[in-house]
Amino acid sequence: MTLFLFAWLVAANLLPVSTPAPPAATTTVTVVVTKLPSAQATLKLYFYNVKANFLVRNQYTLLKHIKPGGSTKVVYPIQLPPGDWAIAVTQDLNENDLVDRNVIGIPTEPFALSQVGHPRFKVPTFEDCMFKVNGPTTVTIAMK
Repeated sequence: MTLFLFAWLVAANLLPVSTPAPPAATTTVTVVVTKLPSAQATLKLYFYNVKANFLVRNQYTLLKHIKPGGSTKVVYPIQLPPGDWAIAVTQDLNENDLVDRNVIGIPTEPFALSQVGHPRFKVPTFEDCMFKVNGPTTVTIAMK
């Protein structure tokens, strides 16, 4: 009897039924990385969409490992939800799965950032490197 009453209330739209939220819409972002120092070493793309997490170790939103396959240019399409994003790119020349740094913390392996390329005098902010995703977008990043 209880199951019959429950089914009748649901069918009559008198009892709310939770439905899963639709997945967030995504759009294609094409990341083009040029001037790679090595055509073989693994390229790492760190995607950030949270300002407070930008360039904080292990706080990226998404990480992609890419093998250049003999080319000094990589074109990588990815689906991202709309919003503000920034990308950091490193190339692991010695394949030790780390971003090697000197004694004061500056990377000794090639790196670059979206919108600013290779910074010289200060660590860029999220706003410096940010680009908006609200439709198909292409981001070009040149390594040093």
